[in-house]
Amino acid sequence: MKISVLGLGYIGLPTALLFASAGHEVVGVDVNEKKVKLLNEGKLPFHEPGLEELFEKARNNFRATTHVEESDVFLIAVPTPLDEHTKAADLKYVKSAAEMVYLHLKKGNLVILESTVPPNTTERLLIPILEKSGLKAGTDFYVVHCPERAIPGKTIHEMIHNDRIVGGITPESAQLAKKLYESFVKGNIYLTDATTAEFVKLIENTYRDVNIALVNELAQIAEEYGINIWEAIELANKHPRVNLHKPGPGVGGHCIAIDPWFVIQNSSNGKMIALARHVNDTMPNYTLRRVREMLKGINYPTITVFGVAYKGNVDDARETPALRFIRLAENDGFKVKVYDPFVKEFEYPLLSLEEAIKDSDCIVVITDHEVFKFLDPNELGKLMRNKCVFDARNILDHEKWREAGFEIKVLGNGKNL
Repeated sequence: MKISVLGLGYIGLPTALLFASAGHEVVGVDVNEKKVKLLNEGKLPFHEPGLEELFEKARNNFRATTHVEESDVFLIAVPTPLDEHTKAADLKYVKSAAEMVYLHLKKGNLVILESTVPPNTTERLLIPILEKSGLKAGTDFYVVHCPERAIPGKTIHEMIHNDRIVGGITPESAQLAKKLYESFVKGNIYLTDATTAEFVKLIENTYRDVNIALVNELAQIAEEYGINIWEAIELANKHPRVNLHKPGPGVGGHCIAIDPWFVIQNSSNGKMIALARHVNDTMPNYTLRRVREMLKGINYPTITVFGVAYKGNVDDARETPALRFIRLAENDGFKVKVYDPFVKEFEYPLLSLEEAIKDSDCIVVITDHEVFKFLDPNELGKLMRNKCVFDARNILDHEKWREAGFEIKVLGNGKNL
């Protein structure tokens, strides 16, 4: 079976390679000519654990191009960014992909939308464009929405082993897509309608966002009571029906920080969801306030941000709370230097460890990269002007840093205020 995958990003490329490794003929389509050239030369445009090995396995059945070709299956995995002004989904890439597909659509084809979209997008936006082909959706060709369930750092493993939701515009559409995904998915595949599938994807991440907002508020309350929120959460989670997430300096990534807005963009409800977004979006503000308190009395302070990826051990800085923190800090008169051993591109200069901490007054841990745990505070302290650390992720060995002469503060730990 010939499959065209439109969009070769963090989701599209691994998906294309998994289908190719399962024996399908796969054509990867992307408007980025540089990325297409790299792939056809046998090079990957980004790092993901296991991707290089998968690429080698799939290469005989995979090629990349900038143009859509006639295929049996068209899979759309393009970005759906959030419009910051309207807090609504920007679906221009989905529209563009659909316009490219309908010109090559034939009877019996299957069109899969994997991109995360607001409810009713498949029915009201995608299908009308595809039907410009003169064919009727559900009768002449099949359409499903099958949202991805994977996170950077574990993308390939989760694509293979996680359960999947397939939402068809007809039962026949869903069954056809299920059979296709079974060529590499080992998890359960559940069938529903397209709009429900769109909604399920969004509420999964909305649940996580609201949960994080709750613990972020509890972290601030815990500080007022002189309580360590990390200890309190660990004890509370021993209850069989409690699953509190971890607090932090904000929420990032292409899913949790965006999907809640997609849920409520066409609704007059959603007050709690919008409030949770506000709580998480303003955690960089709270983090900066705590850092400012630590550095009171220091003129023209310099701070070093440890980590600008939106989560630990990945190179993905999309929607990272670090960006808001840095801009707020600069507006507040701080000089900010950045160190991240994973991220390759960022809006601010990425420095070496030595450059980043030289003459700094405070290290602010924004991202929970594992490598930060193994840094030697005695060596770092020799390069700094003042030895302060604000750990917004609670990942460092605080006793070791204190023994090296550092003042340590931890987000949510009211016992060390």
